[in-house]
Amino acid sequence: MKIPLVDFSAYSLNEQDVSDEQLQLLSKELKTAFTEVGFVYLKNSGISQEEIDRVMDISKRFFLQPDELKLPFSRKSFANNPNHGWVSSETERLNPRQPGDLKEAFNTASLRTDIKWPSSGAVVGFQEVQKSFFLRCKELSLRVLRVMAHSLALDPQVFLGAHRFIGTDENGTTLRSLYYPPVNSEKVKEGQLRCGEHSDYGSITLVFQSPEGGLQVLSRSGDYISAPSIPGTVLINIADLLQRWTSDRFISAVHRVLLPPAGDRSTRQSLAFFVQPDDEALVTCCDGSDKYPPVKSGAYLMERFNDSYGRK
Repeated sequence: MKIPLVDFSAYSLNEQDVSDEQLQLLSKELKTAFTEVGFVYLKNSGISQEEIDRVMDISKRFFLQPDELKLPFSRKSFANNPNHGWVSSETERLNPRQPGDLKEAFNTASLRTDIKWPSSGAVVGFQEVQKSFFLRCKELSLRVLRVMAHSLALDPQVFLGAHRFIGTDENGTTLRSLYYPPVNSEKVKEGQLRCGEHSDYGSITLVFQSPEGGLQVLSRSGDYISAPSIPGTVLINIADLLQRWTSDRFISAVHRVLLPPAGDRSTRQSLAFFVQPDDEALVTCCDGSDKYPPVKSGAYLMERFNDSYGRK
């Protein structure tokens, strides 16, 4: 099994709309990928490598600063949005049964201008770069969700109407800039990974990776397969709420990021745009079944954060 590659040029961010014939083809291709694998590579999405590189560059400059310069921007220090901000290495455990993940992150979860952002020295322009990329990912996500609704013969508003507040404090969608520092194999704890085994929480996730490998996806047969960086593509996967929403027609696949081989001191970066329905959106099975009980998006997200960061 391998992750399918789909050409999205007919509905890329450079196109105003998509024809019925093109929408039909894209719907068929995405439906196959998301029902069989849960992941897909999209090429020709309209998001350029230059845009990706710009975010990764300024993010890496932030991460390479001393911790005392990052601490003022720590996650949970923003009253309006508890998920916004910096997450230090080993703070998060995406597999709660294993040691903390060997990665840092900066979560852009709020676009408000009245909160503090990294803005001095090596990271001048940080807010503008993160916000611009967030909005580009938002637009691509809405296009993908429209195609996905079409693939299930649903009114697009079934999905789009639950994502009206992306970019506000009424929606948990987050752009995560992730940095995986060099690993000292002598200090690694038993079971520790760069990113523990997990499935994502919300609707879909857009992933942009640096060339360094490590990302693996659990197939339906129970084997892990590599999901390498493919230049010019964005990797998109189904998350748990959308699996519930579609009564398991779309698969939210478990994935992880392995440690590099012993002695390999390379770093790794990725950008993950976690698309979440609006906090007050009630997610119910779209086929009318009661396979999963209704759940509010915001409450579900908070419950998952409690698992990842440890319950207080």
